[in-house]
Amino acid sequence: MDPVSLQLGTKNLWSLLVRLLSKDPQWLNAKVKFFLPKMDLSSRNKAEDATQGVMLQLNRLHTQGQATWQAFIHCVCMELDVPLDLEVPLLSTWGHGDGFASQLETGEESRPESQLHHGESWRCGAGRGGLKRPHQSCGSSPRPKQCRKQQLGGYEELAKRYLQLLRSSAQQRYGSRTRRPGQPLAFHQAYIPPILQWSRATAPFSTQEGAILGDPEAEDGTEASILDLFNTKADKGPRVTVLLGKAGMGKTTLAHRLCQKWADGQLDRFQALFLFEFRQLNLITEFLTLPQLLFDLYLSPEAGPDLVFQYLEENAKGVLLIFDGLDQALHPHSSKDTAGPEAPSPALALFSGLCKGTLLPGCWVLATSRPGKLPDCLPTEAAMVHMWGFDRPRVEEYVGRFFSNQPWQEAALAELRENRHLQSMCAVPAVCQVTCLCLYHLLPSSSPGQSAALLPTVTQNYVQMVSTLGPRGHLLPESLLGLSEVALRGLETGKVIFSVGDIPPPMMAFGAALGLLTSFCICTGPGHQETGYAFTHLSLQEFFAALHLMASPEVDKNALAHYVTLSSRWVLRTKARLGLLDHLPTFLAGLASRACCPFLSHVAQRDEVWVGARQAEVMQALRKLATRRLTGPKVVALCHCVGETQEPELASLMAQSLPCHLSFHNFPLTYADLASLNNILGHRNAPIQLDFEGCPLEPHCPEALAGCKQVENLSFKSRKCGDAFAEALSRSLPTMGSLKKLGLAGSKITAQGIGRLVQALPLCPQLEEVSFQDNQLKDGVLLNIVEVLLCLPRLQKLEEADLIFLLSPPTETAAELQGASDLQGNATQRKEAQSRSLALRLQQCQLRVHDVQELIAQLQEGPHLDKVDLSGNQLDNEGCRLMAEAAAQLDITRNLDLSDNGLSVDGVYGVLSAVSMCQTLAELHISLLHKTVVLTFALKQEEQGGIQERAALHDGLMRQMPCELPPHSTRIRLTHCGLQAKHLAQLCRALGGSCRLSHLDFSGNALGDEGAAQLAQLLPGLGTLQSLNLSENGLSLDSVFILTQCFSTLQWLFHLEVNSESQHVVLRGDRRGRDQLAGGPLPEFPAGAQFSAFDQRCIPRSICLRQCLLEPLSLTHLCETLEKCPGPLEVKLSCEVLSDQSLETLLNHLPRLPQLSLLQLSETRLSPRSPLLLADLFSLCPQVQKVDLRSLYHTTLHFRSSEEQKGEFCGRFMDCALSREHVEPLCWLLSKCEDLNQLDLSANLLGDDGLQCLLECLPQLPISASLDLSHNSISVEGALCLVKTLPSCPRVREASVNLGSEQSFWIHFSRQEEAGKTLRLSQCSFRPEHVPRLATGLNQALKPTALTLTQCCLGLKQLTVLLSLVRWPVGLFNLRVEEPWVGKAGVLALLEVCTQASGNITEISIAEAQEQLCLQLEFPRQENPEAVALRLAHCDLGTHHNLLVWQLMETCARLRQLSLSQVNLCDTSSLLLQSLLPSLSELKTFRLTCSCVRSEGLAHLTSGLSHCLHLEELDLSNNQFGVEGTRVLMGVLEGKCWLKRLDLSHLPLGGSILAVLTQRLRHMTLLQSLRLSHNQIGDTGAQLLAAVLPWLPELRKIDLSGNGIGPAGGARLAESLALCRHLEQLMLGCNALGDATALGLAQGLPRHLRILHLPSSRLGPEGALSLSQALDGCSYVEEVSLAENSLARGIPQFCQGLPLLRRIDLVSCDIDDHTAKPLTASLLLCPALEEILLSWNVLGDEAAAELARVLPRMGRLKRMDLEKNRITACGAWLLAEGLAQGSGIQVIRLWNNPIPPDTVQRLQKQEPRLDFAFFDKQPKAPWGT
Repeated sequence: MDPVSLQLGTKNLWSLLVRLLSKDPQWLNAKVKFFLPKMDLSSRNKAEDATQGVMLQLNRLHTQGQATWQAFIHCVCMELDVPLDLEVPLLSTWGHGDGFASQLETGEESRPESQLHHGESWRCGAGRGGLKRPHQSCGSSPRPKQCRKQQLGGYEELAKRYLQLLRSSAQQRYGSRTRRPGQPLAFHQAYIPPILQWSRATAPFSTQEGAILGDPEAEDGTEASILDLFNTKADKGPRVTVLLGKAGMGKTTLAHRLCQKWADGQLDRFQALFLFEFRQLNLITEFLTLPQLLFDLYLSPEAGPDLVFQYLEENAKGVLLIFDGLDQALHPHSSKDTAGPEAPSPALALFSGLCKGTLLPGCWVLATSRPGKLPDCLPTEAAMVHMWGFDRPRVEEYVGRFFSNQPWQEAALAELRENRHLQSMCAVPAVCQVTCLCLYHLLPSSSPGQSAALLPTVTQNYVQMVSTLGPRGHLLPESLLGLSEVALRGLETGKVIFSVGDIPPPMMAFGAALGLLTSFCICTGPGHQETGYAFTHLSLQEFFAALHLMASPEVDKNALAHYVTLSSRWVLRTKARLGLLDHLPTFLAGLASRACCPFLSHVAQRDEVWVGARQAEVMQALRKLATRRLTGPKVVALCHCVGETQEPELASLMAQSLPCHLSFHNFPLTYADLASLNNILGHRNAPIQLDFEGCPLEPHCPEALAGCKQVENLSFKSRKCGDAFAEALSRSLPTMGSLKKLGLAGSKITAQGIGRLVQALPLCPQLEEVSFQDNQLKDGVLLNIVEVLLCLPRLQKLEEADLIFLLSPPTETAAELQGASDLQGNATQRKEAQSRSLALRLQQCQLRVHDVQELIAQLQEGPHLDKVDLSGNQLDNEGCRLMAEAAAQLDITRNLDLSDNGLSVDGVYGVLSAVSMCQTLAELHISLLHKTVVLTFALKQEEQGGIQERAALHDGLMRQMPCELPPHSTRIRLTHCGLQAKHLAQLCRALGGSCRLSHLDFSGNALGDEGAAQLAQLLPGLGTLQSLNLSENGLSLDSVFILTQCFSTLQWLFHLEVNSESQHVVLRGDRRGRDQLAGGPLPEFPAGAQFSAFDQRCIPRSICLRQCLLEPLSLTHLCETLEKCPGPLEVKLSCEVLSDQSLETLLNHLPRLPQLSLLQLSETRLSPRSPLLLADLFSLCPQVQKVDLRSLYHTTLHFRSSEEQKGEFCGRFMDCALSREHVEPLCWLLSKCEDLNQLDLSANLLGDDGLQCLLECLPQLPISASLDLSHNSISVEGALCLVKTLPSCPRVREASVNLGSEQSFWIHFSRQEEAGKTLRLSQCSFRPEHVPRLATGLNQALKPTALTLTQCCLGLKQLTVLLSLVRWPVGLFNLRVEEPWVGKAGVLALLEVCTQASGNITEISIAEAQEQLCLQLEFPRQENPEAVALRLAHCDLGTHHNLLVWQLMETCARLRQLSLSQVNLCDTSSLLLQSLLPSLSELKTFRLTCSCVRSEGLAHLTSGLSHCLHLEELDLSNNQFGVEGTRVLMGVLEGKCWLKRLDLSHLPLGGSILAVLTQRLRHMTLLQSLRLSHNQIGDTGAQLLAAVLPWLPELRKIDLSGNGIGPAGGARLAESLALCRHLEQLMLGCNALGDATALGLAQGLPRHLRILHLPSSRLGPEGALSLSQALDGCSYVEEVSLAENSLARGIPQFCQGLPLLRRIDLVSCDIDDHTAKPLTASLLLCPALEEILLSWNVLGDEAAAELARVLPRMGRLKRMDLEKNRITACGAWLLAEGLAQGSGIQVIRLWNNPIPPDTVQRLQKQEPRLDFAFFDKQPKAPWGT
């Protein structure tokens, strides 16, 4: 088109556009306001008519530039009903920029404005306007004072005019609010005042102006209204208030609300108000003066700016400056104060000057910010006010105002009240508004309750909002992706304000149409203005950024995990960019929810499998985070993320991974935060303790914990908690059924708040401890509390200020507690409360020695006491001795505290002698340095009844211990007493009288080497100890050698632990595990508890020397000392560096230590030569069994005992920096070893050269099992070298190489020369030139080889070359290829590859889903005469099809197996098989499974298979044939009299089809395996089959699982199966057989039965017992499954046992503790058991004890599954104890049992074979195959 025509065309288009827009002037006004926020719309009214006004507005849009005009045109076409004949030219001419230059040149240039105002927003109450003012620069050239004086006459008049201009500007800005299409009328009117709460007591509040606040010293936690923000008593100085609130709380909305109130005259105390946003101030690169900030960037005076500024300075107390988004301030300012208003500075420096009073002194400053570390420019006296979200009344009020229509209002409120989770989300005002917007669109088309169900998470609220706001009811994926890319790019670069060029025009139009973008005028400096665009809320930008990550194909899914991070601390946001990615992980997690899959699939234009893979990446990243130990802020952030996913499994994983004590310190927590935490805790099994200390808490946030049954201990310690908080807490407490301890300390709760709590506490009968410390309560209030709370049945401790009541709990069961309904008036509870014992504290009462006798007399006559505290008195040595002597007669049950009473070393002897015969003493702790003297007593026998009763279930284990334990043992701790060697003799004499001394602690004294030597002589006189602590006594290695000799003289000594760096020296026995079982509450095992063995003769003694200087001389001395020690002996050493000389010294002494069983060098750096020294050890020391060098820092040597015969050796030299130069000497040393079982050289530096050298030495190495060369930087050349070398290594049976990320390289050997070799190559990236070399290496193999190639970049062409080049003289060659193209090539192409094989193909297996092709080739190639004749008779070579058939007949003439799995068999492929199958005279096996075949193809296939009369196996299971297809397929079975295995599972075998099948089965007399599972044949089909089974005399396996067979069919089958004498495997699970069928089966079980599967068969106890009786004594049974039957007490019980039973499955059978003994007795009669499955039952600790008792006697057991039972920590410890004796057991599964997480960690550390994870770590071996 020529330019003239183009201009004429655009003129016509222009007129059509004007005509269209004249019909909707309101829409045009809104769009013009969006693109030109500074424009004065009143100018339109000056136009002559409407058409002229439209043209005027279009001209203004046009003059803004190409990008703005294009975006506007896209808005027109997207939002208006534009005729197609107009829309096409609009977009083609102006929508893409080509026609912009040819537009009409009419119009006027827009003038620059000086406003910094916003455009329209979807946030409530955020509508904006604008006011046009001419630009006038201020402050750049200040006028002289003389000029200023000349204008004093108009001074006040200029100021008044400017102040009026400011107010009219604000009135215009906030007064006109137009409703956009699709929005409710009340959208802009719904504003609810937020909850404001003072965070800090600050000076500026006065009694006169702050009457609403009450006391002038406003305390933390006081709620405030909006107007209260400006109450002050200060007349001068800074008046700064900082408003803190999390994202979405409405800080910006409140700032504009204040502007609106000021414009309406409600803040009349302020003459001027200025509002600035730091996100816009960040764009200003120039330095400004304060006048420039006020006048150039906000609003300019009409004249005299310097005089106006002077007026503002003189009346500063009437000026309010609001700075929104302080947390977004970027530019750091100088630490110096600003000199004055004329000094240009960065914006943040001006803010600092205003706050400090150096600028505009006396003015008011209000800043909003997210909580965190604020800039240091804020004065310390600044008032901090927390802005919280909505409470329930505010939520309902907001919803009520949002919906003006009464029916919809009631419907919305009903949805909200019925959905507590939706209420918790609406506690955040921004989310509340989004929710209301969604409900506005959802309610008209939804039934009650349905709308809220569509809004389960914050993310799905946003998804629903975007979906409902879509233009014309649908969303454009391209627009969503484009806008989301803008969002992500902005977050990553720290940009929240975009220019018109940053957003493509279609995306701009899309954002404007949906109200997702807002526009405003921005100033980048004085006189520099442009239009800026931003997302209407930062959270919306974060949502779109997350959407881009999840839905954009350009984002690699592996990169998603990098964005799933948690922020642990608040940073000072004055760095180079904003921290804008904090909430991105929450939206990523929300989009990973399954419910978002359709939305993401629509946006990405990909299938849900693609989306699911990306969601899985996010879920996996969250799973990793869920198992980590996190700080408080990270825990809260992760709770939000996990809640957004809606994945119960992930929530459960996080809940179980949380520590039992969860603390939150010094960061704000909202209602939504605690609601998300409560949501996660709802998935937790174990109790938890929550501590909140110093955290600003939303006043109503305790309501979020309502119904949380997992919290056992709840503690709040914060000055921010007031009466409102207490009232909210009182509503939640009665619903927290597990709460035992409640702490509310250091708060500002008054008597009113405490009163509400006290009213609620009687509804919490399980409470054991309550603390109201530091709450400034008066005595009367305290007495009322005590009077009420002492009636609580389980209360043990009530604490307030310095007064503490200690109470003992009554002996009451949980059932009795739950049965007490009337808690306040229950007389029984009052009686129990009165019977509690007491504690006596007489601290610092100046008691002396002469008071002791009287005190003792009073105590003997007094009541029962738990504790007596006499600390801080003046009893001295004699008084302490008298009290200790009388302790045995006093009725003290817990402890006696004599600390800080002037005890000396001489007094210690007296106290020790006094307590030596005290029968109840459990521990005596004396520390003269810390002035500590505490005697702790054990419970008396009558008080131990409960514990003994609980411990009764452990008797089975206890009886096997070699000696009876005393009732309790005594622990004496004499720490930091200044004891020296001279004191030991007298101390030991005093200690010698104690008959129960078990633990002796001398740590922190000054014994020295002399004391150690003396103590070694005295120890035998102290009896049998369990531990002796000599830490921090200045001992040297000489003392260690002396103490080592004690192994020979002290029978109780088993372990010596020494750490020279920390001066840790401990001697201990090996009874600690038993002691923990014998005394104290059973589940509470200490962190260091270890398991005892039942036979002490098997317990090795150990010496552990950490951080010691190990020189050759010291090692020689040590080894000589160890020669005299009894065995078995373990030695564990560590030092910073061990020289070669020291190592040689140590190794040379090893042959003289026959009792040594283990030598460990941990955290000890060895030299690079050390691997060679250790390799030589195999020949130097015959008793060495294993050398384990994990790195040059960790070495372990294992030794066999002298009784053991010589056996195999194992060498592991990992990560030792071994290179090519070390290979030959290492191999020479290892070749001297007689039988090297395993050699591990992984993680070294061998490379290809080292590998080649090693392979050359390989025939000389006596390796009998495996060689590991993983992670050695081996390339494809190394893999080819291996292939080439294999023929020279006759004992190699298998080699496996993976050059991918795994980097694995394994070679497996046999003791004799192997008949075949297997080679597996993965991710080797073969190039075409490598294929001939690979074939050459394979051709040199002397024996038949199996080759697997996985993802080796072997294409179709390369595979063809390989098959043609592999040629052997004789033998079989198996080839497996796993490449992505195999799954896409199709059956036809893969069969065509087979034609190029140089040998006969005997087996073909194709699995498209697994991307796998398997071939077996036979050499030499031979012809089949029958196939040759058939080929010559039927093949015409004129077509490609016939040529392919001819070639296949030639190469597959001896084909014996053809297997096709998960293929799509097209008609061409089926036609090929029809032609090929008749020629395969040797075909024995045909499999077609899980595949799709059309009806025509099925007919072809049936025709071909009908000629294969010699088939022995036919598998057609799991195909999609349909009824007619299956009927056609039955023709294949005719004449198959040689068939041995038939599988027709998952096919529609019903009615007439089954009748045909049974007729064909009658002729299959050789049939051995029949699988017809999941065909729903019912009773009728079962009876038909029962009739034919006697005709199958060779039947060995039958599978009829999942066929809907009932008792009638089951009984008939049982009769018939009794006639199958050779039956070995019977699988009838998932049928409703019932006990009658079980009885029938029991009467005629085949005598050769090996496997019996009857899961989910509706068996009861009677049926199960009959089967177990029938099975009892069967000598062939290997596997029995009775899972998912209600066996209760009908579990299998054997008298003779099953000698070959390997696996028994009793999952989900309602088995409880009552059956534990008979069950374990039966299991003991099955000596071959390898796997026991008892998960999902109701087994408790009694069953665990029985199982633990028999574990040591089950020698072949490998796995036991006890998931989802009722085993507690006690039972788990017992299982671990039993595990210690069952060395063959690999794992015991204990997931989802009620065991606390801390106990789980200790158990796993002690016994790694206990598995508590959700996912099974141990792979399960296949069974029943």
